[in-house]
Amino acid sequence: MGFSGDQITTDYIHRINKALYFIDTHLDSELSLAIVAEVAHYSPYHFHRVFKAVVNETLHTYITRKRIEKAASILFRRKEVSISELSFQYGFKSNSSFTRTFKKTYGISPTQFRKISPSRYSKIRQKNRKNGQEKEVFEKYICNINNHKNWIKMNATIEVKEILELKYAYINHIGINNIESSFEKLYKWANSKGFFNDPNTKIGRIFHDSFKITDQNKVRMSICTFISIPFETQGEISNSVIEKTKCLIARFKIKPEEFEKSWSSFFVWMNENGFKKAESNPFEIYLNNFNEHPENICIVDMYIPVE
Repeated sequence: MGFSGDQITTDYIHRINKALYFIDTHLDSELSLAIVAEVAHYSPYHFHRVFKAVVNETLHTYITRKRIEKAASILFRRKEVSISELSFQYGFKSNSSFTRTFKKTYGISPTQFRKISPSRYSKIRQKNRKNGQEKEVFEKYICNINNHKNWIKMNATIEVKEILELKYAYINHIGINNIESSFEKLYKWANSKGFFNDPNTKIGRIFHDSFKITDQNKVRMSICTFISIPFETQGEISNSVIEKTKCLIARFKIKPEEFEKSWSSFFVWMNENGFKKAESNPFEIYLNNFNEHPENICIVDMYIPVE
C-alpha cells in the first residue's frame, strides 16, 4: 500500500533527509537497507516504504544511481583513476557488472564516457531525450569553450578564498519542478523567526548532483538559508553545515535564465586555470531578490570548493 500526501509528514521528510545525507557521504561503504534504516530510526520494512514515498525511487535504485553518477563525475575529473578502481570502490562485484549498469544509465561505456567533455555529453543527452520539445532549463546555453571564457570575462569577478564554517537550514528539493514553492516555504519560515533582521542571513542553494550527469528531474538540491546566529529547525526543515574550505567564488549579475551558462563558464574557468574541484558540493548565495530588481537581475555568488 502506498502513502497519501497527508501520510508523508514533516517528520518522515526530516528523517529521510538524514538518510539522504548519510547515503551521499557513504557511497563507498556498505549501504544495506538495515544500515540506512537505522540512521533514519525506522524499521527496515517501514523505512523502505517511506523512502519510496518521499524520494520516488526505491532505496536500491537510488543508491545504485548515486554510485554510478559519482563514478561518472570522477571519470570527468580524474583521469588517473582506473575503471577497475571505481568498480571496486563503489560496490560492484565485477567490471562487467559496473560497465553494464553504467551503460544502462548513460548509453555508453565508462571508457567512452571518459573520452568526452562534460559539455559535449550534455549535448548528447539533449539529442537523445525522448521528448525533443522538452524545455531545457539548465542545459539551454551549452556553448563552446571560447564563448564560456568570454561570458565569464564579461559577467563575473572571481576570487580564491578560504571560507569559514557556514551553518544553514534547508529543505530538500528533487528535480526542477515547483522549486519556487520550496524557496517560498523556506523564506516564510526564516522570516517568521526574524532571521532576516540579521543582515548576514542569506538565501542560497546547494547542489548535491550535477545537471550534466544526473537527469534534471532527479537532481537533488538543498534550498537553504545561511544563518549566523543560533537557531533550531523543525519538521521538514533540517539543518547542516558547510565546513571551512577553500573556494573559488564568482560574483555574477545575471538574469534567472543565465544561471546554467554562468555555472558552465565558471567550471571552464576553473579547469583552464589549473584548479581541481574538491569533493564538497558547489553552492550559490543570493545577494538580492531579483523580483525586486527593475531588470530582474540576480546578484549571486557561486562557490566551487577546490583542493
